[in-house]
Amino acid sequence: MRSIALVALLASLGAARAEEAFVTNQLSEDLTVVDLATSKPVATIPIGGKPAGVAVSADGRFAYVTSPDAKAVTVVDAAARQVAGRIEVGGGPLGIAVAPDGRTVYVADWYAAAVRVIDTRERRVAASIAVGASPSGLAVTPDGLLLLSADRDDDSVSIIDTASRERRGIVKVGTRPFGVTIDADGKRAYTANVGSDDVSVIDIAEAREIGRVPAGMRPYAVALTPGRGFVTDQYGGTVSVFDLASLKPIRRITVGDYPEGINATADGARIIVACWESNTLSVIDAAELKVIGEVKVGDGPRAFGAFLRRTE
Repeated sequence: MRSIALVALLASLGAARAEEAFVTNQLSEDLTVVDLATSKPVATIPIGGKPAGVAVSADGRFAYVTSPDAKAVTVVDAAARQVAGRIEVGGGPLGIAVAPDGRTVYVADWYAAAVRVIDTRERRVAASIAVGASPSGLAVTPDGLLLLSADRDDDSVSIIDTASRERRGIVKVGTRPFGVTIDADGKRAYTANVGSDDVSVIDIAEAREIGRVPAGMRPYAVALTPGRGFVTDQYGGTVSVFDLASLKPIRRITVGDYPEGINATADGARIIVACWESNTLSVIDAAELKVIGEVKVGDGPRAFGAFLRRTE
């Protein structure tokens, strides 16, 4: 038994060693890169424009960062840890997602009720897609065929066909959905509803809400591991944990102050949480449901989106 436990521990450490967190710090206007194996910052990249949203491409080559004040998306070379370019998108860019093949980036324009479509090879806006009011979080299905937009001020989620770039479904959810996350099978989506303090569960194929899970105060975003969901509760300073099968709450874990962005590591062993007022990342053991570490980052970390990068 001891040898099995040791193997599991080494596997966990190996997975952590192969990942980094790219954390947008809105107030210090930069991006902190954290080595998750050592739990130490390894780079700070100036961004500007009050960066908020972030999405790392599946191949780990680039991190794309939205800057609402600059009305732009910054392209970061993830390995070199330096800015590789900027794309003017206008409006109020917030949520961001990268297609699985890396050829397209989707940007939620908070002010225009639209999603901007960026061609990553040409680094320009190639199209716009009409969605609901105040789009915030974005997520793409694993097959790249569908894009989901959490339209906060319409209390709904838009389901978009990425080939035709047209909205093909609207799902009514809780009040003021913000973050949206799709499961690994591409079958269900979960929205954190900041106005109704709960999480909506969506059947994507049927384009309908199939359940609600109570969360803490002002839930912001959702991360998933096998069998469990994790929700950042901004006003509660907690992460709410729920069972994905029963949709029943399990526990609330106290983290740093005002938690916002949240991701699970690739192996599902750890949950990484950006805490705005603490200027920290909280690291949660996903099995034991307890905080096992804290990392200092920049001022006002949001990390809204898919901010973890595999390095091996």
